Order: sequence, then structure tokens, then C-alpha cells
Amino acid sequence: MPLLRLLVPLALVALLAFMVSRTDLEALKGAFQQLSAGHLIAGLMLVQIQIAVSALRWRFTAARLGETMPLPLAVSEYYVASFLNQTLPGGVAGDAVRAYRMRSDGPGGWKRPAKAVLFERLSGQMALFVLALSGLFVWPLVLGGKEAGELSLHIALGFILVVAAIGVGMIVIKQRFSWIRQFSDEVSAVFVRDGALLIQAGMSLLIVATYVACFFLASDAVGAQLPWKAALTVIPLSLVVMLIPAGFGGWGTREAAAMALWPLVGATSTEGLAASIVYGGLSLAGALPGLVILSLGAIRGRPRRA
Repeated sequence: MPLLRLLVPLALVALLAFMVSRTDLEALKGAFQQLSAGHLIAGLMLVQIQIAVSALRWRFTAARLGETMPLPLAVSEYYVASFLNQTLPGGVAGDAVRAYRMRSDGPGGWKRPAKAVLFERLSGQMALFVLALSGLFVWPLVLGGKEAGELSLHIALGFILVVAAIGVGMIVIKQRFSWIRQFSDEVSAVFVRDGALLIQAGMSLLIVATYVACFFLASDAVGAQLPWKAALTVIPLSLVVMLIPAGFGGWGTREAAAMALWPLVGATSTEGLAASIVYGGLSLAGALPGLVILSLGAIRGRPRRA
């Protein structure tokens, strides 16, 4: 199993190298030559907004579970987690480290920090899936044809039914298992009670909007101006595939998705590849303060709460 965990990320990196080798290298070079300082600065600013608002969401989530943390600490730890998520295999190692570094002394000192990290990530993933679900009603405009519209509607209804079934199941078994009842109460505290839904939804949608804007910017930077429909169709799908817990920060899977999807909105697969690489580069560069924080913590001999 440990060998498999190492081989999968390496295979995805190899996939990315293969895709680059099979594309039109001159066209890819030409796309990168269009990059401007303005695009790069704007993209890096969007990444800083992503990390700062994500840290606020994490801090809010932790507070709902009875865990308090200073805002500067939340921001610095989120930089560390973002950097590690993009450089370590699996894409979630940074979140595990974030929970570990926030543990308290004593038995079970890691449980509440781990729950706060889990719920915080869940909030963001739900927002991304809502965006992708909304795109099901826009896909017919991209694909064309009555059958595409009917398929999108059926998928959307099926998704809603599955979510409803899960909700009903949770209610039914809530009374039989104490741990499920406790989990349900924590979910309610984090996402529902006392206006939590509006706060979680607002922050998560803002974060997802910056993801989409950053991808739009990356695509524009390489000469592929996307239509508005891309914000609800090809970009959310390219982001969703990054949630697969394999590889390094979504590298490989994201590029494959972009190469397949960009031609559907009038761009080329080479432009999709270039846009995805620029997006990944901006995300990694924007998280580099996390490396600085880790390095300073190591120099000072304080591996926790850098």
C-alpha cells in the first residue's frame, strides 16, 4: 500500500509529462509567451484572497466546535497546509498536518482540531459541487441538442434525490447511534445554527469564485478568452477532478480535464493545457509563504504552531 501511494502520484506526473510531449510544443510555447506581469500579479492576489478567506472559514468552523485560535495563527497555518497539499502526495497531507499542529495536550487533543479541518474542507467542497451542479443546466448551451438538456436535468434530479436520501437516512439512524447523534449535532452547529449557513455559504462561495476567476485569468493569460458559460461548466469540472486524493496538488488530472474540456468552449486543447499549468503555478507560488513559515519554525525549533 505505501508503494501504491507513491506510484500513483508519480504516474500522474508522468501523465502530465506525456501530455506535454504529445501536444504542439510550439503552440504551447507561444501560449506561455503571452504571459504578462499583470496577469501573474492579479493571479497571485487572488490566491492570497483564497488562503485568507479559507483561514477565516476554518477559524469560524473551529469556534463552532469550541476551538479558538488567533487570526494570525489561522492564516499562517493555512499557508503551511496549502503549500504541503500541493507538494506532498495525496493532496490532503497539508490538512492532516494542520490538524496535528493544532492539537492540544492530553488524551484526544487532536480530535476537535481534526473535526474542524474536516468540516472546513467539507464546506468548500460542497460549494464547489453546488457550482458544478448548477452547471448541469448550462451544459446544453455548450453541447447543444435537446437530449443534452434532458440528460443534465436527469443528473441534477438524481443528485438531489441522493442528497435527500442521505439526509433522511441520517435522521432515521440518528436516534439509534449516539456517535451519529453527536456528529449530527456538530454538523448543525457548524453549518446551520445561529446563522452559520449564511456565513459558511458566503465564505465558501467567495473562495470558489476566486478559484474560477483565477482559472479565467490563467486562460486569458495564455490567449484563450473563455465565454461566461465556462464558469459553470468546464472550469468547475477541472477543479472537481483536483479533489481526487492522488498526485501532487491536482497536477496531471487537472491538465487532462482542461485539455478535454477547453475545446468544448471554443479554445484548443493546447490552450487548456497551458491555462491549467499556469493555474497550478499561480496556486503553488501563492502558497510559498507556507514554506517560509515552516523554515522559520524549524530554525527556531518550534515545529508546532509556526
